[in-house]
Amino acid sequence: MLMARGGLVSMLKEGAKHLSGLEESVIRNAEACAEIAEITRTSLGPNGMNKMIINKNDKLSITNDAATIIKEVDIYHPAAKMLGMASKQQEAEHGDATNFVLAFGGSLLRNAETLIRSGLHPNDVVSGYEKAGAKAQEILETLTAYKPDDLTDVNQVAYCIKAVIASKQYGYETFLSNLIARATVMILPKNPKSFSVENVRVCKVLGGGVTDSKVVKGFVTARSLSGTIKHVTSAKIAVFAAGVDLTKTETKGNVTFKSAKDLLDYTRGEEQNMEDIIKAISETGVKVIISGSVVGELATHYIERYKMMLLKTPSKFELMRICRATGATPLVRLGAPTPEELGYCDVVSEEEIGSTKVTIFRQDQEDTQVSTIVVRASTRNRLDDIERAIDDGVNVFKGLCKDPRLVAGAGAVEIELARQLDSFGDTISGLDQYAIKKYAEAFEVIPKTIAETSGFNATELLFNLYAAHQQGKKHEGVNVESGDATSALDMGVLDHQVTKASAIKLATDAAVTILRIDQIIMAKEAGGPSLPAQAGGSRDTD
Repeated sequence: MLMARGGLVSMLKEGAKHLSGLEESVIRNAEACAEIAEITRTSLGPNGMNKMIINKNDKLSITNDAATIIKEVDIYHPAAKMLGMASKQQEAEHGDATNFVLAFGGSLLRNAETLIRSGLHPNDVVSGYEKAGAKAQEILETLTAYKPDDLTDVNQVAYCIKAVIASKQYGYETFLSNLIARATVMILPKNPKSFSVENVRVCKVLGGGVTDSKVVKGFVTARSLSGTIKHVTSAKIAVFAAGVDLTKTETKGNVTFKSAKDLLDYTRGEEQNMEDIIKAISETGVKVIISGSVVGELATHYIERYKMMLLKTPSKFELMRICRATGATPLVRLGAPTPEELGYCDVVSEEEIGSTKVTIFRQDQEDTQVSTIVVRASTRNRLDDIERAIDDGVNVFKGLCKDPRLVAGAGAVEIELARQLDSFGDTISGLDQYAIKKYAEAFEVIPKTIAETSGFNATELLFNLYAAHQQGKKHEGVNVESGDATSALDMGVLDHQVTKASAIKLATDAAVTILRIDQIIMAKEAGGPSLPAQAGGSRDTD
């Protein structure tokens, strides 16, 4: 009975923690999630601020990409981790709107904290949030602003993905959106729904400016060729995944030479064997040999003698993409390939871009499954940021292939959802209406943040947006250049509707799950005591 009076902690292992009640669990969780959302919130929008992150491995990252921030920051709090997991899931499924999940989810929990402190039970808040979330999805279906009718039109595709690029690379959105549109349209399959983001590659080359970037129909690898042959056209390609070298025996053996003639005959036999193999490959019309492993010196000599190009690429991923770009089959045996196993490329050449040598597999006439965007920038961090922006743009194009509907961006759809949900709350009786109205208010965080990071008065701009939407101008959003309410269609700022719906659902589900937690039980951490520091240095606890 004494143990029962001691509470739950007395029944747990020494060192365990138990938190319960509104103040210790619900409020604390909401505050933690609001804090993590505040970190990434200021990175939202075209004028979002960068974050400098040094992770536990001393790797420096400077970025405004929320997915990267969450990935590099080691979040300890379990509730904040859940919100981060929702953001990561959004990145995995749609590749965009990760910051929206964090900002909107944090705003929902911040508003829920206000309601709970006012006396509402968490279950009343959860009930209201669930009703509001379902209603938001219904309203969103009616807010379609634009729908491209031809995904093979580069101009239409560029118009659709311009906004997502502007959120990462404001000022280069027109240039980069056109690059991405060309790269995606040139490899669009007959069935657009089977489009894969893996088929649009990025080759980062340090130096030059962003406007020096270009698109190549084919594959580009930042590796130089071996040998003297640097350019071939109408090339048949053989890919050997296991390398080009004589096979070694599995067991060791000894060979006894009784004279110099025996030694010469032995090496001559190896040479003849290798020459026969390379000659047989050459007779099939192969002009380019690609090896996924080592290439022996003897093999290199004969490849050069028979006027064939040689590329070594130890990366199995690059090898796979070269095969996809050329139609070749990777071989695990060394010998003459069959015609079906050969790949083809119009032009294979080594070029120097800046101070970096790259090998380009360009298809001028033939169709290919792979296109490459060669990105130029002055720093590694800038290259990484542009790569993330391109990745987001390609993901949006993939979404358009499945569902081409788009909604107004620049905070326009959020204001319209907030306005209609607020009116919906007036029709609901009971305590749920307070939660619905707070849910509607949470949408204001998006246009408010865009206005703040652009240097405008957020309160005044929100008032102007609401006034415009009350007059039926439901596509009015934040103009980051003038600070006025302007039509998002005129600005060319559009968001993918399915991506937006997914982000709202994930943020709502995460907030509801966190609000349902009424107790936190933490077991004692595993591991023994830390060792004392040694003389002349300290022990790295990582």
